Amino acid sequence: MEEASLRCVFPLLPDDAEYLDARGLAWETLIEGPSRWVLVRRFPIPEGYNVPEADIAILLPDSYPTTQLDMVYASPALSLASGAPIGAADVIQALDGRSFQRWSRHRTAANPWRPGIDYLGTHIGLIEEWFLRETKKNG
Repeated sequence: MEEASLRCVFPLLPDDAEYLDARGLAWETLIEGPSRWVLVRRFPIPEGYNVPEADIAILLPDSYPTTQLDMVYASPALSLASGAPIGAADVIQALDGRSFQRWSRHRTAANPWRPGIDYLGTHIGLIEEWFLRETKKNG
């Protein structure tokens, strides 16, 4: 998808946009129903999965950045090359006319959301950890 065709239905917070741009990620914002989403196109997926890249979606709660970001949604659905199952990734979310696989992953008491410190960039760092963890655990 060419950059000119990327949608920006609502503006991201400056730190979020700067992070995505600095990483060279193609991103969009969209609203579906009552929900605001960030869609990152062609996000790199670690070796050990069925695809080298996927679109990922992140739901932005109305009270973000005070409220934490949670989970990630991937299209196409990710599977491990080893054939091992991926836990808590079996719910499908319709978004933008496509099916996205929900990865139900959450922060823990040891890694809580820190308003004023955490933002889209730190959440994407967690997403990358989640994807890598599955390859180490089940790859």
